[in-house]
Amino acid sequence: MSKDPQATSDPAGSTESHKSVGKGHPTPKRREAEALNRRPLIANDRAEAKRRARAEREKARIGMAAGDERYLPAKERGPQKRFVRDYVDGRWSLGEFMLPVMIVVIVLTFVPSTIVIATYTFGLWAFVAALIVDSLLISRKAKRLAAERFGSENVERGLGLYASMRALQMRGMRIPKPQVKRGEFDPNQR
Repeated sequence: MSKDPQATSDPAGSTESHKSVGKGHPTPKRREAEALNRRPLIANDRAEAKRRARAEREKARIGMAAGDERYLPAKERGPQKRFVRDYVDGRWSLGEFMLPVMIVVIVLTFVPSTIVIATYTFGLWAFVAALIVDSLLISRKAKRLAAERFGSENVERGLGLYASMRALQMRGMRIPKPQVKRGEFDPNQR
């Protein structure tokens, strides 16, 4: 075997490609590198650190309520989730009335009449059945609208469940807060 430099070079024929370019400074000692990363666990001015942390939490809370993508958790981010939120917030759903119905049922449990007990028991089961049907319809329509809007191959998994779970929450308690009024959602406009 010959020790020809061309034989060991890369296919392009360049022997210069293996030279490394220096970083321009020596590698810092471990002690110096660790000192750069070291910072106190508790700030020197604890009151100021507490005020700063409270201000950051408040800013994040307001941003999340307003629907700012930077402050939303991962499960709430993205244009498809925003589209589904707007769809759910732009309509009435039975899930919004679940908490008030449950409160009425709890109050009615104190009435000792068997007719009242039978009535609210069957009424509650009918309401739960209607709630399940409403949730399934919301889920299917949300997925269908998202497929029309973003393409059926691009629809995220779990959009239907996301829509039905949001529809089960009372409108005033939804986070992020609704961005559209009821009846104002137009799937073709956005």
